Amino acid sequence: MEETKDTMNAMDTKERKRPLNDLLRITMDKVHEMVDTNTIVGEPIATPDGVTLIPISRVSLGIGCGGGDYGKVQPKDFGGGSGAGVKIEPVAFLVIKDGTTRVLPVAMPAMTTLDRVVELVPDLVDKVEKYFDRKDETPAE
Repeated sequence: MEETKDTMNAMDTKERKRPLNDLLRITMDKVHEMVDTNTIVGEPIATPDGVTLIPISRVSLGIGCGGGDYGKVQPKDFGGGSGAGVKIEPVAFLVIKDGTTRVLPVAMPAMTTLDRVVELVPDLVDKVEKYFDRKDETPAE
């Protein structure tokens, strides 16, 4: 058990002595400050007429980090850098009214036939439900 603790402490010491790890950790902390779950699924917006809008966004992220030790004297000099890019684009709104939820896309209209079919499925399901509801309401002869 002691041997395991010593090995863990040695690994922690190695991790702390590597500036590249610190560089990447700082970069990730900054990205975390910019992007959280509220960035993807936004805060609900209530309108006076009882409609609630919830924005939905797509987040793309790229991170790069690199560096190296230079010089012959211990401790060696370290040179490195890191960077990150975040792209946030709105894709849709969830529209909630009278207990019904709909997806209102923000993106460009569908380009392919398959895309159009996928977009029409929710409306088709609603129409079929209404048809069967009306059929159930008609009195039997």
